[in-house]
Amino acid sequence: MKADATDLPPPARALIAPEPTETVTALYQAHALGLIRLAVVMLGDRAAAEDAVQEAFCGLYRRWHALSDPGKALSYVRSSVINSCRTVLRRRRRQAGQAGDRPGESAEALALISEEHRQVLTAIRSLPARQREALVLRFYLDLDEEEIAASMRISRGTVKSTTSRALAALGRILGEQS
Repeated sequence: MKADATDLPPPARALIAPEPTETVTALYQAHALGLIRLAVVMLGDRAAAEDAVQEAFCGLYRRWHALSDPGKALSYVRSSVINSCRTVLRRRRRQAGQAGDRPGESAEALALISEEHRQVLTAIRSLPARQREALVLRFYLDLDEEEIAASMRISRGTVKSTTSRALAALGRILGEQS
């Protein structure tokens, strides 16, 4: 008779078919703050960043059974956060075209960051989306080129060239401001 995962004791069962609740909770506890920071840099709005991260983890939980490799769950969530940020930014551009202005930062957020930090964030936000994403993933989340390529769904060579162009553009923007 063939045994299945339900016949095993809980520790062994977790190794074969981890429960989504426990695994997603552990991933959330370990990585949510970093992903929120990523989204804040991308969006400039903490509330929208938290929503993007929450939605990514909810999506992971809902689609856990369809995940081909549970070891790549973090990469899935990271890609989901980036895609959510892209969607929010597109929606804002569309609404800005209709309404005329984008949401401002709160007084608390403005008081907490230095002028230099604010200039760098403004410069990063002025970069094209792909360049901004590559820089944030590389220098903010400290991912290597392979992880960035997987998160952005581009080749490793494209990561290198995009990062290089982004750094050059950032240097030009910040050089003009000083």
